[in-house]
Amino acid sequence: MSSLILFSPAGVVPRAGVLKLASKRLRALGFEPNIDAAALKRNQRFAGADDDRLAALHRVADAAPGVAMASRGGYGLSRLLDGIDWAVMGRSIERGTRWVGHSDMTALQLGLLAHLGRTAGRSWAGPMACADFGRSDDAGGVDEITRDCFLEAMSGELEGVGFRTEAGFAGLQCRGTLWGGNLTIVNSLLGTRHWPKADVTKGGILFLEDVNEHPYRIERSLLQLQQAGVLDKQRAILLGSFTEWKKSPLDRGYSLKAMLARVRSTISTPILTGLPFGHVPTKLSLPIGAKVQLLVDGRDVLIGW
Repeated sequence: MSSLILFSPAGVVPRAGVLKLASKRLRALGFEPNIDAAALKRNQRFAGADDDRLAALHRVADAAPGVAMASRGGYGLSRLLDGIDWAVMGRSIERGTRWVGHSDMTALQLGLLAHLGRTAGRSWAGPMACADFGRSDDAGGVDEITRDCFLEAMSGELEGVGFRTEAGFAGLQCRGTLWGGNLTIVNSLLGTRHWPKADVTKGGILFLEDVNEHPYRIERSLLQLQQAGVLDKQRAILLGSFTEWKKSPLDRGYSLKAMLARVRSTISTPILTGLPFGHVPTKLSLPIGAKVQLLVDGRDVLIGW
């Protein structure tokens, strides 16, 4: 069995029962889960005061479990970045800890790359406790693809993932460092000392997702990355899910598809859609910082490492 700690680095956990259900399910899958002592703390919209959450990060790192999984995202990790002891985080990875999550966890994951480098700072973009393993049976329970991909990733057996994309990219082949995450968080780190170095971002394969962001806000963020020279330096850009946004009467045909066409017209880097990742039940587990090979056969995309 692999030890696993559930911790709360960002938003408050609304109901303790959800986290406890996640722990129970993870135990049934063969892990030895423990819930961090501060995981259910509350301070405004956060899972405890900043000092509480920072201490929890370091406490989990010192324990060096096989898996450190965030309970949920929300917002809060950006507040902690300047106070994180990156050497402590690095030692946990050296001892075998796999830091797992998505959404707000992007701040920690890219911070690991920035401060520790591509190999020493590797983590996993993947499921989180509450949304993925704490979902009630009435709401769909645990997604089988998410579960199986996560189990293979944590066991070391996962060597690649695949998905279907749009027509028009057949024959595309490239190799680079896989990096990215939540688009809003990625943009928030641009220009800070927590932005990954050029050996990661140049010639990389960038994946992005977001939630509650209208297409015009997504376009604005993508254009910021393009105007900062980030997108043109990528071998490929993979778009996951952009969900839970609301249409406006002012859109008049402006949609995700229209937004994407506009962004594609500004850069030469291929932008592939359809990556099963984001604030959706079905999500892959992706090794952030790994050198990967991307191949498109027809509409089938394979990412191997």
